[in-house]
Amino acid sequence: MKQAFIFLATGFEEIEALGTADILRRGGVRVSTISINGETRVMGAHNIPVIADYLFEEADFSAADALILPGGIPGSNHLNTCTRLKELILEKNKENIILGAICAGPMVLGGLGLLKGRKATCFPNFEPTMIGAISTGNGVEQDGNIITCQGPGFVFEFGLSLLKVLRDDEIAGEVADALLVRN
Repeated sequence: MKQAFIFLATGFEEIEALGTADILRRGGVRVSTISINGETRVMGAHNIPVIADYLFEEADFSAADALILPGGIPGSNHLNTCTRLKELILEKNKENIILGAICAGPMVLGGLGLLKGRKATCFPNFEPTMIGAISTGNGVEQDGNIITCQGPGFVFEFGLSLLKVLRDDEIAGEVADALLVRN
């Protein structure tokens, strides 16, 4: 079974993190939420508390097939200052696993130099944080192993795009049909 990790920090965008987790789980992907805060209870940007599955320091990322960064402010800023997370992203990028980032989350990938010369998208006005990217303004953009998304209004498209890569088109189509998502 494919394994995805979604990273949570205080101020994360709840729809982006939980919507993506839900879509992937419906498609048979094992999803673990990871707190980078040092405690499992993480408060979202809209004051919705979420209990993460693991603390960062407790998680085993050896079988990771995808690392996913939700947006939200200040959540994305916290992700962007987490040295351990950035080291993990660089390590797993060398293994060519899927890196997903939505809304302001692509700033982390941009700061690491992973978007240079690649098509990417993010929340409007955050384009300068995608250092070296070819900003498309599309709802969802995939370039190689990196999938970026503009924001919460595209969470279904983002989750289904991840599902297509982690599983296949047929399973993503079945999940889309069950969710009444029209292509």
